[in-house]
Amino acid sequence: MAFLARAQLEAMGFAGLGEDVLISDAARIYNAANISIGSHVRIDDFCILSPGSGGIHIGKHVHIGCFSSLIGKEAISLGDFSGLSSRVSVYSSSDDYSGEFMTNPTVPERFRHVQHGAVSIGRHAIIGSGCVILPGVTVGEGAAASSLALIARDLEPFTSYFGVPARKTGERKRDLLALEKKLGAQG
Repeated sequence: MAFLARAQLEAMGFAGLGEDVLISDAARIYNAANISIGSHVRIDDFCILSPGSGGIHIGKHVHIGCFSSLIGKEAISLGDFSGLSSRVSVYSSSDDYSGEFMTNPTVPERFRHVQHGAVSIGRHAIIGSGCVILPGVTVGEGAAASSLALIARDLEPFTSYFGVPARKTGERKRDLLALEKKLGAQG
């Protein structure tokens, strides 16, 4: 995987750009002026970041795995030390699937009923491969969603989830908080 050089990243015009940011040259970034990225972030091949007016806000020590997408009008935020595995889809906007309205961006707005809601992924949260996160969801600090989960409702902090829709399966250990302090002490 080849990563963009620092000069290439700076030329993109991000709202904020930390140090040690690795973005694959095969990723697609739209509206970079609405994206802020913290330090020690890696965005892998074939990811799509397409924010609307709410922007995308990425904390520090965040990984976004290959083929993941973050799309929508409202804010999408990824807290420090969070991670998206491959093929995760995060939506802060979604068409109405009821059949009462038409769908897709080629149809004029007056015939559509797009639902918008900010998405917040908390610190130390981990989202497994193939998960889908719908508009308006808050993933609590330290929450974990297993592969292929559909996340349509808020996830509680330090809790594990699995399934469609995502259901609580247990508690997650908090040892990683002590490890975060050790990492911070190392500089």
